[in-house]
Amino acid sequence: MDKIIGTIVKGHIDRPLGSAHPDYPDMIYPINYGYVDDVFAADGEEQDVYVFGTNEPIETFEGKVIAVYHRTNDNEDKWIVSLDGTDYSDEDILSAIEFQEQYFEGELLR
Repeated sequence: MDKIIGTIVKGHIDRPLGSAHPDYPDMIYPINYGYVDDVFAADGEEQDVYVFGTNEPIETFEGKVIAVYHRTNDNEDKWIVSLDGTDYSDEDILSAIEFQEQYFEGELLR
C-alpha cells in the first residue's frame, strides 16, 4: 500500500454521484465512483476508486490516492482519491463509503 498512497492517478467515473447501482437500483451513490485507467486490480478489472473533493457528478478525474479501503472478505481494494489533495479524516471517508462497504468487512489503510 505504501507505494500507492500519495500517487497521482487518472481515470473515469462509471457511477457518478447521484446515480443508481446497476444491480441494486435502490442503492444511490453519494460519491463519485469509478476506476483508474490501465491499472488492474486483483479481480482482473480496472482499479476501483471513490473520488472525494466535489459535490457534483463528474466523468473523469485526476487526483491523489490518500488511503486504501482493504476488503478483508473480498479480493477487491478500493482506492480513496482526493481531487485537490485534501487529506480527509478516517471518519469522513468511512462515512462516505459506508453505503456500499457496509456489506463487506475491511479496514482503512493509510
